[in-house]
Amino acid sequence: MMLHDEVLARFPRAPLMNGETPLVQLDQMSERLEIDLWLKRDDLTGLGFGGNKTRQLEFYLGDALAKGADTVLITGAVQSNYVRSAAAAAAKLGLRAILQLEERVAGMGAPYYTSGNVLLAKILGAEHISYPEGEDEAGADAALHARADEVKANGGKPYVIHLGLNHPPLGALGYVAAGMELCEQMDDFDAVVVPSGSGATHAGLLTGLRLCGLSAPVHGICVRRDHQQQKTRVNTVLHKLASLLDIDPKLTTDAVQTWDAALAPSYGKMSASTHHALSLMARTEGIFLDPVYTAKTFAGLLDLTEKGHIQPGQKIVMLHTGGLPALFGYQEEF
Repeated sequence: MMLHDEVLARFPRAPLMNGETPLVQLDQMSERLEIDLWLKRDDLTGLGFGGNKTRQLEFYLGDALAKGADTVLITGAVQSNYVRSAAAAAAKLGLRAILQLEERVAGMGAPYYTSGNVLLAKILGAEHISYPEGEDEAGADAALHARADEVKANGGKPYVIHLGLNHPPLGALGYVAAGMELCEQMDDFDAVVVPSGSGATHAGLLTGLRLCGLSAPVHGICVRRDHQQQKTRVNTVLHKLASLLDIDPKLTTDAVQTWDAALAPSYGKMSASTHHALSLMARTEGIFLDPVYTAKTFAGLLDLTEKGHIQPGQKIVMLHTGGLPALFGYQEEF
């Protein structure tokens, strides 16, 4: 096994995590589904309502601090967990946060724009700007840079966390560390099920597991793109991550699995299967899932089980990436 410090020590890292996140067995759900189901509780990373983005921000903001930045700029959906986490991390580290909110989810009611992550980011003192498109990564990044130029012109030192794929995936390093952490907690599981959106969590976790010598499949449940588009994206992130780590990309790129049965109707929109998955987890285990990522992930796990891709008796780990404040933005959906 390659140790954390061997793989990651050369990358600047801001201390944002509270330590390891728990790996818990879901007894009642296991009995119900006839599998041995475990939940990696990355909703409990601690900072600013937790979630998986805390791990990613350790490396982005470590880089920002190393470069002397005083302002961090990031883009995401209106109810983005990432931008809320970035605002919390910036507050902790004494940085200014500028959050760009993209219109990715059409037809949402007023609470979507005022509560949940939006409200928390305002409490954290972040500046909000808007971007009218939801599927224009290059344009969103360009708009961030335009705002960063204004910050620089006023004497600030901006640091942009990019959305597009034409930049080193520093955030994925956080999930390389998470994969190694999971290996230390358990090394005999049959498969891992994770949400797959930007690709950083999926690619990083897969890389961390493979660096530990574990070959269990990692099922990426698509939350934004169909399975083929998402597989292409994850492979792109894996190649860039392999370059960062100076490892052979073949270690991971032949192992990408994506599943889009729970994607419909689209990113950020709930279906009957998403509602069912969210309610089932709450009423069986007392654990909340979020409507954008983890409810779709659990819906995907249920589908994989029903279709026989996950077999009875197998030990399965599902990654809970947090995002719970977004529930309040979706109150009209319930």
